[in-house]
Amino acid sequence: MLAAFEGVSGAMSHSEIVAITGLAPATAHRLLGELESWGALQRDARGRYQVGIRLWELGQNAGRQLREVARPLLQDLYSFTKETSHIAIRHRAEVLYVDRVYGTKRVPQASRVGGRLPMHATAVGKAILAYEEEWVRDAILSHNLEARTQFTHVDPLVVRAELDDIKDRGFATTREEVRLGSCSIAVPLFDRNGHVGAALGIVMQPVPLKELERHVPVLRAIAKQIEARTGGIPFSSLAKDPSHSVKEVRR
Repeated sequence: MLAAFEGVSGAMSHSEIVAITGLAPATAHRLLGELESWGALQRDARGRYQVGIRLWELGQNAGRQLREVARPLLQDLYSFTKETSHIAIRHRAEVLYVDRVYGTKRVPQASRVGGRLPMHATAVGKAILAYEEEWVRDAILSHNLEARTQFTHVDPLVVRAELDDIKDRGFATTREEVRLGSCSIAVPLFDRNGHVGAALGIVMQPVPLKELERHVPVLRAIAKQIEARTGGIPFSSLAKDPSHSVKEVRR
């Protein structure tokens, strides 16, 4: 029921919710009433349902500890690079942006905090996928890869070779693969067991590869600090209700 509101900016009627969920009208009515009584949903002046304040408050606790540790370091990354900086995790078969510090330069933004993009088209997604378990890589690359621009790599064999190269050099780059007018670079973040849990990256206007790669040392240094300070806190905790539980920091 609650998943029906994911990605919906406005309120929905009972019939719209029934159509999305496939629930029987009577069942949907009962569940909506229970969720409204608890505060997870609320109704507007027209009687349409929308996410309630209590659910928003609950979402604030999801991943809060990890974000509070990582955000100052994300701000440091912006301070050193002067470019839009972000942290992302894998959420199912996509990359999910969980925090971001916006730079002052105008760069086309393909996603927002709480938004998702294809893993194969983003630097953070590739940085994660390169270090993921083989079955995860196989599962994602077995589907048709979406071409977001004419520069998106969609041949699974090409992407596999690129992921192997990323694993060898320790960072990923993209050039206008998800939006024209932007490029990105990212490094993986690992938990204390050595499993990739997230990626740290920056997005900027298209520049020569050497200029993009000059940010690798600071990305790696900040990534190591995040890994050291987060300790045993699972990066997966950042995925809990990201549209309400994470904040964008603007500069």
